[in-house]
Parts: sequence; structure tokens; C-alpha cells
Amino acid sequence: MDDLDRAIVAQLAQDARMSVAVLARRLKVARSTVQARLERLETTGAIAGYTLRLGEAARLARIRATCLLTIEPRAQAAILGRLKALPAVERVHSTSGRVDLLLQLACASTAELDETLDQIGNITGVRSSESLVHLSTKFDRSV
Repeated sequence: MDDLDRAIVAQLAQDARMSVAVLARRLKVARSTVQARLERLETTGAIAGYTLRLGEAARLARIRATCLLTIEPRAQAAILGRLKALPAVERVHSTSGRVDLLLQLACASTAELDETLDQIGNITGVRSSESLVHLSTKFDRSV
């Protein structure tokens, strides 16, 4: 990716619905240039898709938590399959250090969070879990 590609991605990170014409105007390049770059970025997998980012009001309505898992050796594939089936599990990261997996959860209520944590703890191969409920977001640089 060159500077123009990074500029296109940065603009789309702010507003994925931005039209090619608006992108071209903001970046001071031809519309056809932006279109060709977008097609290449999509074809090469640099842009995997376009998505919705919830506003602060919708995010505040969700109870967010991080769950740290220590798992049995060689159980990761089966555990990941079970985690994919839980709608409250938004992201799963493998980690280095004392835990094996870091889960990001979002639930509509504390009861739903409690139930989700129970389900996670009962997955075969999960040795231990630790949950951290997010109280407030001080800043967020994610795109």
C-alpha cells in the first residue's frame, strides 16, 4: 500500500459509505483513480469488506467485558468452534503470556453476560477464565 491507498483506507475508516466521487474530491485525485485503487485493494484483500460502526448511544447500551482464557493444549480448534456459536463473543485473540485467548464480549444485560461467562467456562478444554467488565472507555483509536 502506498500513501494514496492509506489515505483511501483512512477516509473509509471514518465513513465506509463515502462515495467514490467524494473520496476523489477529498484526496484531490481522479474518480477513476480512486475506483481502480478500491478494486485493487478489495481484490488483494487489503479491504476485506465494509461495515457498520455503532454510535456512542448504541455502544453505551451494551455491557462490554474481556474474558481471559487458559485452555488445554490442542483444544483451541474445538474451543474456537464453540465460541463462534456464542453471539456475545465479538472477537477472539490468541495471546502470549499467562493466558491463551482473549475474548471481547458485548451483552445487553448483566444476566446475559453471566450466562455467556457460564457457557464459556463450561466449554470442554477451558482450564480457567478471568473476566473484566469494562466500566468506561477513556479513548478509542480503533478504526
